[in-house]
Amino acid sequence: MDIVKTKDFLKNNWTIILILTLAFIIRVIFVFSSPVIWWDESVYSNFGHDLAINPFDYSFSDKFWTDWVPDGSWPKAGFRPPLLPYTLSLFYFLRVDFLIIFLMPVIGTISVFLVYLFGKKLFNKRAGLISALLLCLSVSHSKFSGRILTDVYATFFVILMLICFWKGYEENKNKYKLLFGLFFALGILSRYNMLWFLPVFFIYLLIRDKSLKFLKDKYLWYSLIIFIIVFIPWFVYGYSAYGNIFGSFIHASTSASFWGGCQSWYFYFQNKYSIYPVIGVLFLISSAYVFYKKEYFKKEVYLNLLLIIIFAGFMITMCHKEDRHILPIFPSLVLISGFFIDKLNKYWKIVMLIVIVSMIFFIGSAIYSDYSKSYNPKNICFLRGNEFLNSIDKSLVITDESPIIYYYTKLETRYYPEPWTTDNLRAKSLDRASDSYVFFTDFDMPLSIEKNTLIKTYLDLNFEKLFECENRTFIYKYKQ
Repeated sequence: MDIVKTKDFLKNNWTIILILTLAFIIRVIFVFSSPVIWWDESVYSNFGHDLAINPFDYSFSDKFWTDWVPDGSWPKAGFRPPLLPYTLSLFYFLRVDFLIIFLMPVIGTISVFLVYLFGKKLFNKRAGLISALLLCLSVSHSKFSGRILTDVYATFFVILMLICFWKGYEENKNKYKLLFGLFFALGILSRYNMLWFLPVFFIYLLIRDKSLKFLKDKYLWYSLIIFIIVFIPWFVYGYSAYGNIFGSFIHASTSASFWGGCQSWYFYFQNKYSIYPVIGVLFLISSAYVFYKKEYFKKEVYLNLLLIIIFAGFMITMCHKEDRHILPIFPSLVLISGFFIDKLNKYWKIVMLIVIVSMIFFIGSAIYSDYSKSYNPKNICFLRGNEFLNSIDKSLVITDESPIIYYYTKLETRYYPEPWTTDNLRAKSLDRASDSYVFFTDFDMPLSIEKNTLIKTYLDLNFEKLFECENRTFIYKYKQ
């Protein structure tokens, strides 16, 4: 009987199983598309490692590494949202940290499944499958599901939040109203820009009810209480670290521009081909259909449109912008697109074939681009330098890549002195009884820049060179 049930299950669900398998494989491929961990990835991983030892110390104080915090707020670290580091700390605590690289591929794949469930609930099974496949083959969602970053994590909570909101306020299931508050709060703690969703649901309920009667729903207020309760530990941290319960959020808003500067308001339009090469075009066509057919009157449609318009509107005004920051609207982009394709009746298969071929092309191009750009002598030599440091006993490493070096070696690191002088360099290691090392590499200090060439010449003349890789990476020893 169990075998029969299993066969029936596979027969009825083989399409979504195939989509999920493909989604996971693609995301794992992106895990290995770059040999060197990114800066932000190493920061979150290092925090996870240290929080497993002391879960109450969310700062850079008394750490063997640091993030680059140029605004004078060191050692405060509230600008980094805490949910991902604390999640990673469980892996370190349980000593299964080797699995961390697969966390986001799993989260990304689950997100594809949740989009299927939500699309099926909003529209129908075919629309859900189409939406899931679109997210599965999305270049941006696939690529960043291969990185230990906050964006795919936040997107996962967006979908959970939407499902619970719909079940709670459209199907009137009170427990989901409570879960909506929980997942919304966790989403914000996974990435602060989730705050921009706050107006979406108020406006939606206002449009739906054409009044404020939804405010009489006691479960709405219970949900708000749960939302606030989730934040209490972070409010306590904000007050203790910054003297303001909102200190972490304020720090995040002021610090973002220090990393990568400010981008133009049209950044997400200018980079449309790298962010959403197929989905962007498909969504524009879908939107034209929605407005032409006046489908925007449907609650299922205008909820997702509100989410896209409001979130994107806030993101356009932000100073610092990156491709991955817009990911939280992707579930709604693919749901609207899936709804449109499903409406094409006898033409939907032809359109989907064109879309699938196009998306596979862009996925393949992205994978090839990542591999060709990442597996190069600069990165390989940088990794070999870290392997060499792993053979050294407890010591100090002076470097310009503190969190990355710490991630690979767990050795104490300090940044290069600024300005670079003999006295400043010596001062970096005066309090050290053990040996100190200088890690010089064109990974972060290209020799095409004259200042870096002069620094390397100084190191060659005054320090003992212990390691060299293809005239790219060098490790020097300085002994008191």
